[in-house]
Amino acid sequence: MLGTRATEDADRSKIGQRRPSSVLIGVLALQGDFEAHERVLERLGAGVREVRVVADLEGIAALVIPGGESTTMTLGVRREALAAPIAALVRKGLPGSCAGLIMLDREHLGLMDIAAQRNAFGRQVKSFETDLDLAGFAGGPLHAIFIRAPWIADHGPGVEVLADIDGHAVAAREGRMLAIAFHSELGEDDRVHEMLLDWAREFAGRAGVSEAR
Repeated sequence: MLGTRATEDADRSKIGQRRPSSVLIGVLALQGDFEAHERVLERLGAGVREVRVVADLEGIAALVIPGGESTTMTLGVRREALAAPIAALVRKGLPGSCAGLIMLDREHLGLMDIAAQRNAFGRQVKSFETDLDLAGFAGGPLHAIFIRAPWIADHGPGVEVLADIDGHAVAAREGRMLAIAFHSELGEDDRVHEMLLDWAREFAGRAGVSEAR
């Protein structure tokens, strides 16, 4: 699942360079504000499919997991038996991102070698906005919206931390998986979704995934 350093450097050189995309992106639509992600992806020219059952995974070139209530989302994943098929696709190189970070950690889908601390910044009344410098993202700081946000309490050696607040990691990547603690879909900066689309185009080319219709 991990990319080479040369590949990661090439990824960084593309971030912020908007290009049309006709790849099909799956958005897990069990809970959370998945529609906001769909609007961003469609604005960037991607095809979008809501993922609720295993059959919805067929032909996607990346998977977005929205931030939301991780307990409810986990119950939905178990009910629809989605965990194993998603993990199998990730092992084949399927890119993915999670706005909320928790679902990717060791205790949930196990798609990244991280441990998340829930509600780390406090409850709803402690929500805040700030500008973050994300490693490898050209174009200056990214405005980030944190709502009942977690942070990464621990991570393995293959995980690259991209941003932190007061020493607490709030954005990281492992290969083609991206975990962020803020809601990029609620702001006006599309760079997080643009990076995912770059990864999706590369995966589609390697895997022979058809373009979205």
